[in-house]
Amino acid sequence: MSDKQGVYRFSFGPWNIDEGADPFGPPVRQPIAFADKARKAREMGFHGLQFHDDDAVEDPDRKSASQIENEATEVRKILDQEGLVPEFVAPRLWFAPETIDGAYTNNDPACRQYAIDRSKKAVDIMRILGAEYMVLWLAREGTYIRESKSPNEQILLIRDAINELLDYDKDLRILIEPKPNEPVDSAIVSTAGHAIAMGYMTKDPARVGCLIETAHSMLAGLDPSDDMGFALAHEKLWSVHLNDQGGLKFDQDKSFGSYNLRHAFNQVRVLDEAGYGHNGEWVGLDVKTMRTQKQEVSWKHLSNSLKTFQFVLEKVRSLDKSIQRQLIQERDYEELDRYILNHLMGVPY
Repeated sequence: MSDKQGVYRFSFGPWNIDEGADPFGPPVRQPIAFADKARKAREMGFHGLQFHDDDAVEDPDRKSASQIENEATEVRKILDQEGLVPEFVAPRLWFAPETIDGAYTNNDPACRQYAIDRSKKAVDIMRILGAEYMVLWLAREGTYIRESKSPNEQILLIRDAINELLDYDKDLRILIEPKPNEPVDSAIVSTAGHAIAMGYMTKDPARVGCLIETAHSMLAGLDPSDDMGFALAHEKLWSVHLNDQGGLKFDQDKSFGSYNLRHAFNQVRVLDEAGYGHNGEWVGLDVKTMRTQKQEVSWKHLSNSLKTFQFVLEKVRSLDKSIQRQLIQERDYEELDRYILNHLMGVPY
């Protein structure tokens, strides 16, 4: 446990203010221009924005290097005007026809090369924007049919791809974001443990960390605060995506704390007790707009999530540690449970 409290910078991605489409229905709102999203981020008290490569440069596969530079430079101007920092750029490796059967683990060598080339373009965009990290969400790395790929070969292919990116940019730092399912049937790097072990296999483990998302841990049947603590113990927790999840369903990205306030409390507690943020780590709020929200209030989930974080942080810091220590010493965990619930509800103990 650190003797420092956490310090927090907050970010979100342009996709977190969306048009309300889902797998079962079309958009229900009009698109909002990126410049307006950036302005809204500043007004709500956020410090930065996250990017997929094509959030900054539309369809980079069809753009020359000079076109990519020009478009990314315009995005950076908007960020600078609003006083925002780009946190990361992630190559979108799950939309293209070449990645139907995976990106780095595709059975077709030409498609694997496409994924690496696309990732290098994302590195270029990241440098133009001035972002700190590349995030790898290994979305389609895995199988729909287990017999279609070798599990050990997939791991080695991912390792080799990461090594090539580390060679491409000697200052590159990569965050692996694990997810146990969706969109493939069987993900190959599915938990925090897998992501951290993957980093240790690369040629420069000091430049490979992980990003833990609340919902992804829950979808693996795990507690996100435990995953965060595991990564912190390895000094590999370089970013978090906070949201909430109503059980083992699809990735819901509910507003932070909206489903389980106790889970939210413990995530913030683990971060704060570890002094999270003193090395520049970010808190991302990866939350989706409810499809029912009207156009003019389609960002409330972000401001609400930020307010919930601040509320929970106050609860973490106002916890009476002497009562906590006494009940732990007495091993009276039933009473500790009651004390925590009273504290969260604002009921005198």
